[in-house]
Order: sequence, then C-alpha cells, then structure tokens
Amino acid sequence: MTDAPDGRPRPADQWRHRGVRGLTVARDAGVRGWRWWARSWDRLVAALQDEAPVGSAAAPSPSGPLVEQRDAPRLIAVPARGYVYSFHIRATFAWSSAASLRSEVLSWYVQYFQPNAIQRLTRLAADAARDLPPHRAGDLEVALQRALAEDPLWHYQRGDITLTCRPDAAVRLDERILPALQPHVDRLVKLEYQFDEQIRKARYAEELSRQWATILDDHADDHDLADARDHMLSAQREAARWIAELLHRHANPSPESAPSPRVPPNV
Repeated sequence: MTDAPDGRPRPADQWRHRGVRGLTVARDAGVRGWRWWARSWDRLVAALQDEAPVGSAAAPSPSGPLVEQRDAPRLIAVPARGYVYSFHIRATFAWSSAASLRSEVLSWYVQYFQPNAIQRLTRLAADAARDLPPHRAGDLEVALQRALAEDPLWHYQRGDITLTCRPDAAVRLDERILPALQPHVDRLVKLEYQFDEQIRKARYAEELSRQWATILDDHADDHDLADARDHMLSAQREAARWIAELLHRHANPSPESAPSPRVPPNV
C-alpha cells in the first residue's frame, strides 16, 4: 500500500478500507440477526405446541406431571347441629394433568375448575357437619378425611383437557364458641396430666415390686424373706390392679366427678 506524499492514505485505499469494514459489520450483524431469529423461531414453535422452549439455555424440564397447589380464597363455613354455630374449613387443592401443559395454561384451567371443586367439598362437609355439635371439630375433620380417602381424586374435563384434583381439608372451630369451651379444655388438660402421673407411679410400683420379688425368691428358705416376698407379690398385684382401674376410668370418664389421685401401693 502506498501513501500520498503528505503521509495520508490514497483515496482509493480509503474507500477499500471502508468497504472491507462495512462488509465485516454487515456480516456480524447478519450472524447476530440469524441467531436471534433462530431462537425466536424455537420459542414460537414450542408455544404453538404447548411445550416449554428447548435450547442450550433452557432449564431442564421437571419429571412427572406439573402440579399446582391452590388454596380456597376463603374459609368454607358449614353449619353445625342447631344451625347457630358453624365449622370453618381450610381447603387446599392439588391440580395436575396427564397432558403436557405449560404452567400458565394449567393455571387458567385451575382458575376455571376450582369453584366446582370448592362447591363439591362444601357439600361433603355440610353433610358430615349437620348432626355434629359445634364443639366437635375434630370429629368433622375425621369424617371429612375419611370421605376424601374413599374418593381421593376428582376429575374435571374441558374439551380434550382433563384435570385431576386432590383435595385436602382442615377444620377449625367457630371463634364465638371458644370462650365457652376454654374452661372445659383447661379441666381436661389437668385431668390428663393427673392420669399420666398416676400411671407412671403405678408402673414404677409394679416394676419395683417385681424386682424385689425376684431378689427374695432366691432366698426362699428364709422364713422372714419368704414373708417379705409374699408382701412384694401382693403389692405387685395391687399395682397391676391399680393400673387396670386407672385405664378403665380413662376410657369411661364420669361426667360428674373427676378421678381422685390415689397413693401408690406400698412397696
């Protein structure tokens, strides 16, 4: 390449440099444009096929069907016996589909079908709660869980798409009844503690009597030790009888009187 006498490139060389640089820029822009178009085309095809985009930067697809967990927007209220108080149910639904659906498509179908699932769960709960007094929330939850276990999966269909729903429910008491139940619950907690304490004492007395009877049995020839052994065996039988009595009282509580604490058998 020959420069002009003043050191500047000749005009022909300047145009040649500009032409080469323009072709290089156009080539790079074309390559970038082609790559962008290829990525956009892949996304467009995947969207039309209702599948996630596949590419080097795409996250790996989760194994198994897509599941969406959705809570009911509010607590479901069903009347208890007498129709004065209500039970309140917190409902949760797990939605899935055997078809390959994108998350936003699955969410649309869940939004469409969930009112039907809430209505079905409300009917089940109302049937189970109709004959229960308002403080038996635990019994209602057990009955509701049993009914859901008999039919655990609900199916809803729109066109060619079928969604599967797995409902779950937890029951709460009516807040208006809590102040009336509080004294009775406190009394039951105290009785349960007394019962557990008496059972521990009775079992300790029974075990201690058994150990002493075993030790004294090794010296059965001694008259005094034989009398002590008989006493230990009698105390052991008394402790066993006491445990049986406590268990019977706990299984059949008296509504008028609470079981009074007793002194454990002497050992």
